[in-house]
Amino acid sequence: MLTLASKLKRDDGVRGPRAPAPAADSARRVSVRDKLLVKEVADLEANLPCTCKVNFPDPNKLHYFQLTVTPDEGYYQGGKFQFETEVPDAYNMVPPKVKCLTRIWHPNITETGEICLSLLREHSIDGTGWAPTRTLKDIVWGLNSLFTDLLNFDDPLNIEAAEHHLRDKEDFRNKVEDYIKRYAR
Repeated sequence: MLTLASKLKRDDGVRGPRAPAPAADSARRVSVRDKLLVKEVADLEANLPCTCKVNFPDPNKLHYFQLTVTPDEGYYQGGKFQFETEVPDAYNMVPPKVKCLTRIWHPNITETGEICLSLLREHSIDGTGWAPTRTLKDIVWGLNSLFTDLLNFDDPLNIEAAEHHLRDKEDFRNKVEDYIKRYAR
């Protein structure tokens, strides 16, 4: 799976650990982001929540992957929610860009896929935003938690969904179930 990792090891073995890279090899240098991702993806795959599955459409592009979250409790139990994650070149100084691809009725995710999760913010007032010490594992666990303990009706991105929950919890549950049947199977 980690083709980039094996390429890094192979290249190090060919050149030796201290030998300078030939001029022709400079065009094939591996970015800092990609070196970080090799380690982080291995850690992520070893520590994935049981309700999550990661897919790399192109194993040579660790900076783009899809995540499927299948909650096993709460309002969203029984649904399959797809997210796409793109890790920018400036990673780990800036957070990955994440979008929900599944239409959902959720106070912290808009129907167009925008996500309100503090660790995805580059700058956060509460100090819980992105920091260079965070990893892809934090992102995946955070997205997974949006369906359970981080579900936040008090600070919504989708105000209409939050107000719906406040007005009528049972009708909110019915609408979530309808969305799951229509979009998240």
